Amino acid sequence: MFKTIQFETFSKGYSVITLNRPEKRNAVSFEMVEELREAIKQARETQIKFLVFTGSGDKMFCAGGDLQDLHANLTPQDAFHHLYAMKEVLFDIISFPVPTICMLNGDALGGGCELATACDFRIAKESTKFGFVQTSIGITPGWGGGVILYEKVHPSFAYSWLVEAEIHDGSFLQQMGWLHRIVSIDMWDDREDVLSSFISKTLPQMEILSNQYKQKVSVLGLSALMDNEVRNCAKLWDSKEHIEAVNHILAKN
Repeated sequence: MFKTIQFETFSKGYSVITLNRPEKRNAVSFEMVEELREAIKQARETQIKFLVFTGSGDKMFCAGGDLQDLHANLTPQDAFHHLYAMKEVLFDIISFPVPTICMLNGDALGGGCELATACDFRIAKESTKFGFVQTSIGITPGWGGGVILYEKVHPSFAYSWLVEAEIHDGSFLQQMGWLHRIVSIDMWDDREDVLSSFISKTLPQMEILSNQYKQKVSVLGLSALMDNEVRNCAKLWDSKEHIEAVNHILAKN
């Protein structure tokens, strides 16, 4: 049976969750949401020092929500229901008990950036680009990732990125603090070399450091703010601007 999510655990003490729909630019479908939750649950039950998220293929980490599922004809109530399920996935990530690392194998847009932002660390392959582009299609971030972004970068930059919906290259986003590292294409496939500084730590170290960080960003208090973000996005779902933008994208594809 085909899985939209792959889960693997490695002998060096970490697990990898891979978005596995390269033919759909790793867009998040309803099926993928359920498989993501199950994979994260499985990771919690595994004794690991850190958890990695990445995507299959070499072009796109994640293009956001699958417009075949999250189409513009949903009612605001239905949109809230579907968006909230992925908000819960993001909260599972930000509250994960050991460090989470997003290895951005390709570009990320919209919800793909929300998913990456929920991770503690972001490592990108060179020549990749990223954009919180939701406001360019008549909505706002819908999984709680906008709320998380304000915790990860300077609030002024978070605000401008969300409003302007620009797509930025990795070097700029490293300067702004969103990316932690950029890895050359030649080095990218040597994952354990890229992750060597994480692999070298012990599980107790990782648990202590992760807990300290989560206290600093007040993870528990973020859940209610993320709920509000989902609710506000859903209110815009049947707006003329969103319907036209999504229909334009679907026609172009």
